[in-house]
Amino acid sequence: MSDKERDQFSLPLESTARSKPESKDVVSESDNAVLEWICHPAKKNMKVTAAVSVFVVLLVVIVYYISYSVWLTVLGFMILYGSLSAFYFPTRYKLTGNEVIIKTAFQTLHKQWAQYRSFYPDKNGVLLSPFLRPSRLENFRGVYIRFGNNKDEVMAFVRNKLVKEEG
Repeated sequence: MSDKERDQFSLPLESTARSKPESKDVVSESDNAVLEWICHPAKKNMKVTAAVSVFVVLLVVIVYYISYSVWLTVLGFMILYGSLSAFYFPTRYKLTGNEVIIKTAFQTLHKQWAQYRSFYPDKNGVLLSPFLRPSRLENFRGVYIRFGNNKDEVMAFVRNKLVKEEG
């Protein structure tokens, strides 16, 4: 294995998922909070939310008429709704000097900035990647951060954290 390949995979990949309750919007100076926002895609575009909701209900009705099973219908609804939880429920993002904190409806994810080596922005957010070069594993090992109405602020913060640590 070459030195470049060894560098590619020698990352501290430990993370913790915490589900302890936290107080709302209370930021102490010891947290060193720099940037914090909430992204809720369902609230952003009500037409899309209505269309997705109608589609989910339609699929649940189809499952019921195909199977005539209430249990299978409820299971189908739970799977569909659960897979769309990032769309229906708000997600809180907090970028600090040391870590990225992503709080969803079901978990809180803490990731250290040292884990990430590159980033790829698009129109809705930015993908933080643990790899130096593009890789097929990025979607599984990286973290996607959605923008609120703060694309420029988030990108400036991410560039500052990742470019500064490279150089």
